[in-house]
Amino acid sequence: MLDPHRVSIFRSVMASGSIQAAADHLGMTSSAVSQHMAALQKETGLDLFDRVGRGIVPTAAAEALLARSDDAMNQWTRLDSFVEDLREGRSGRLVLGYFASAGAAWLPLAVKLLSDEMPDLVVELVLTEINPRGTHPDIDITMDSTENARRPGYRKVPLTDDPFVVAVHRDDPLARRESVHLTDLRAERWVTNDHLSGPGHKMVVAACAARGFTPRYAVQAQDHYSAIAFVAAGVGISLLPRLAARWIPEQVVLVPVVDPPVRHLVAMVREGGPRNKAVDRVLELLLELTTRASRRRRTLSAQGLDA
Repeated sequence: MLDPHRVSIFRSVMASGSIQAAADHLGMTSSAVSQHMAALQKETGLDLFDRVGRGIVPTAAAEALLARSDDAMNQWTRLDSFVEDLREGRSGRLVLGYFASAGAAWLPLAVKLLSDEMPDLVVELVLTEINPRGTHPDIDITMDSTENARRPGYRKVPLTDDPFVVAVHRDDPLARRESVHLTDLRAERWVTNDHLSGPGHKMVVAACAARGFTPRYAVQAQDHYSAIAFVAAGVGISLLPRLAARWIPEQVVLVPVVDPPVRHLVAMVREGGPRNKAVDRVLELLLELTTRASRRRRTLSAQGLDA
């Protein structure tokens, strides 16, 4: 069984580029670091470094071990933090996965209320839309998908639907419309607001394809804030989820879309293990916040106002 402490020293050597530099960073002697590396090579049965002159060069095996050690060391760090929580008498830790627009819209208030009720709770936020693999949050706020439906060890709790709206410059004739159809946007210059491989972007492209056209992208931005800034500058329009368009500059107008693409947002709740009161409570808060927002949106829509 590999020694996590020894693996962490190995990672320092890889990051530092030499035994001496790693020793300086870790506050150890170079001979102690060398001994740990020799022991690690013996444990693994791998040649991890080649001698070149007075220095060392990592082998392909070392590069592979480094890449695969990321998840293991993250899990070890979390276990170490959990032990520290127990030792210090803290009530526990909550790992909360999220995507950016949900993080801005819901989590500040939810975490504030949770922290008031459980002041010793440590809340760790993980941006799972960037690196979903290898992370196992207690609750993951995400978009419903086939992958999540088959996610082992989790149950799915629906939160809300998030329809797409179109952001246009206030001087654009579209800004004076009460609503638009996707086909009305066929000839417009578009600005992306998500990764091209992201589910949100794929949803937009699929919705347009179903209506017989492909958007003509002038700018490929990869986040909502940048996309809205390009719209404000008059570069083009952007079709984005309403939740991601909560704060817009005065140069931008949001126009509802008839029969828009819709993100179905869910909370994936990890099952198994001891019951976590913080998980139950944050789920209650998320359901309260999303229900309140949906009710407000329906009220404003009935009054003919933009939500």
